[in-house]
Amino acid sequence: MTTETYRDAWGVPHLRATTATALAHAQGLITARDRAWQLEVERHRAQGTSAAFLGAEALSWDVFARRVRLEDTARRCFERLEGVDPETAGWVRAYVEGVNEGLGVGGGARADGVGAGVGPGSPLPAPEFERVGLLPGAWAPWTPLAVWLSVHILFAGFPAKLWREEAARQLGDDALPLFATDGPATSGSNGWLLDGSRTVSGGALIAGDPHRFIEEPGIYQQVRLACEEFDVVGLAVPGVPGIAHFGHTGTVAWAITNAMADYQDLYRERLRRTGAGVEALDPDGVWRRVHRHTEVVEVAGETPVEIEVLETPRGPVVAGGPEGLDDATPLALSLRYPPRVTGELGFGTLLKLLRARDVDDVDAALDTWCEPVNVVQAADTAGGTLHRVAGRVPVRAEANRVRLVPAWEPGHEWTGWHEMPRAELTDGIAVMANQRGPARELGVEFAPAHRADRIRELLQEREKWTPEEIGVIHLDTQLASAGPLLGRVAALKDLAPEAATLRDRLLRWNRRMDASSTDAAAYAALRTEVVRALAAHPAFAGLTTPPAYPDVLLPWLALTPRIGFALEHLLRAEELAGPLAEIDRDTVVREALEAVAGRPARTWGDTHRLTPWRALPDDTYEPPPLSGDHDCVLCTSAVPGVTDRAARGPVARYVWDLADRRRSRWIVPHGDQLPLWLKGDLAPVETDWNRLHKEQR
Repeated sequence: MTTETYRDAWGVPHLRATTATALAHAQGLITARDRAWQLEVERHRAQGTSAAFLGAEALSWDVFARRVRLEDTARRCFERLEGVDPETAGWVRAYVEGVNEGLGVGGGARADGVGAGVGPGSPLPAPEFERVGLLPGAWAPWTPLAVWLSVHILFAGFPAKLWREEAARQLGDDALPLFATDGPATSGSNGWLLDGSRTVSGGALIAGDPHRFIEEPGIYQQVRLACEEFDVVGLAVPGVPGIAHFGHTGTVAWAITNAMADYQDLYRERLRRTGAGVEALDPDGVWRRVHRHTEVVEVAGETPVEIEVLETPRGPVVAGGPEGLDDATPLALSLRYPPRVTGELGFGTLLKLLRARDVDDVDAALDTWCEPVNVVQAADTAGGTLHRVAGRVPVRAEANRVRLVPAWEPGHEWTGWHEMPRAELTDGIAVMANQRGPARELGVEFAPAHRADRIRELLQEREKWTPEEIGVIHLDTQLASAGPLLGRVAALKDLAPEAATLRDRLLRWNRRMDASSTDAAAYAALRTEVVRALAAHPAFAGLTTPPAYPDVLLPWLALTPRIGFALEHLLRAEELAGPLAEIDRDTVVREALEAVAGRPARTWGDTHRLTPWRALPDDTYEPPPLSGDHDCVLCTSAVPGVTDRAARGPVARYVWDLADRRRSRWIVPHGDQLPLWLKGDLAPVETDWNRLHKEQR
């Protein structure tokens, strides 16, 4: 059988081939034809060459990608994969060959002068390529691994250690637990699993929604991959073969959430220049030469930038150097991360997942997974379930997990790998929403339990669920984290009339962040005023200007968002210690309430709007209103104190039905599916080949 491409009513590609290798080629080909621009942006970001056409705004990322050695690490991992798993390496090569064939047709000029677009059969060149004067380039066999690393290198949030270092220095160690929460730069997810005892059909249900920065085009691509060995539907990452995170083979399905594990370390290095290069002081007291070379980063419209790439025995130097940071702070930081150490990324898992028939197969496949560390939920048609952590987390000193550690002192080495924890279902239910779950011993900062508790509460409202009904849970807008602020509002006395009226309104509010709600908008406005007032307090003055770390790391050190996402902890604490004891929280809340009370009424949706990231800005885009908020199950994240707009939220929603895959559902916030996504509807997963449209090429 030749490779065949079908489309459903939403344009989702359904690919069919004889072998897994031929199918990988077809997946690469169709991804390039559908998403040529996205693939090339991701390739350039992985290489650290995106500023050459995106300009100076992309420079900080490119410098980071070069210094952290993303592409070199991907090359190492692929070479190791070739040695230990040649079949999977050949499968990845086939995908890359498909991408290159698709880009040759789909990205640049052809002999007949016709370029390609971002969809099948597009007769015109993709406008983004023309806009920046870019032609596609060839993918190397390791490029998919580099794309995966690029997408996930910041996933575990190692820059949070920079924040904790500064916060401890300015506020004291006692203040750190107040800020131990997920923040604006964190990726997360909701996920829940019901075994057959909790469903009408008797077959398990898996549902959820991954939360990331919403990009256009999206980070996930709906796809079906079918050959003589398997037939899988799921959400693929463009540029990476297979279906890593969310898939359904017909007999087993799986889904993931971010485990919030800590598996990357930052070391303070002592570096010195010599006539022969650069040396680092090692824990044995000996100065040893480090790897050093220079690279040139091209920047559109500006002078190229030469950078120095250093790597110590701990890892690549990602900030500072022998001369310190750009502001002369005497600091050099190296990053140690598992794939750089082991040469393993976990791609050997991908083909095994496609071939999985039951949860035991999924479990065995995940034993070779490395990056990132996820909580996985799986179920099969025989009644089996799985709830476990997958990935690589090093065994090392507790200090490594929390702060910067000195590279020249012994005791901070990696000494092994943690065994990945497992968990059992409770009352036939497992819920994971980045809270302290199975990975509690592996991480430092977790999301509050609000989303997880609310999902479990909603699931308990019915004894049994259907796939059509369970999607309603995705849309819940209750904001449990509003409690501490509203509690302080309730205690206020002797308010001016307008402020008293607003207080009474907020106390009657149902605490739902619905787009149509004026009360939700009033609460959000009050929250913004409180966060900004706290951020402006002299107690936080030392945190307003962080050291001159690379720009790509600074979002983790931004004071106002940190306060915004820690607000409930700051307001709930009985007493604040150290410099924070100077803050009169009741006065802050009173003044904020009075400031907001006289404002014209508006709805939450007037300001809470979808704002996806695009490599190139689109001046014609009109952001639609959204319900939800950061701590709602409907996790459309505003950044309190900074903006009500949501750049992060559910990048997909899914319901996997193990009783009948044809009753499964999914949706992404793009194209023709965006109106459904905004309403909370899900599109059907079509699996009948006779109901699909076959493409003729």
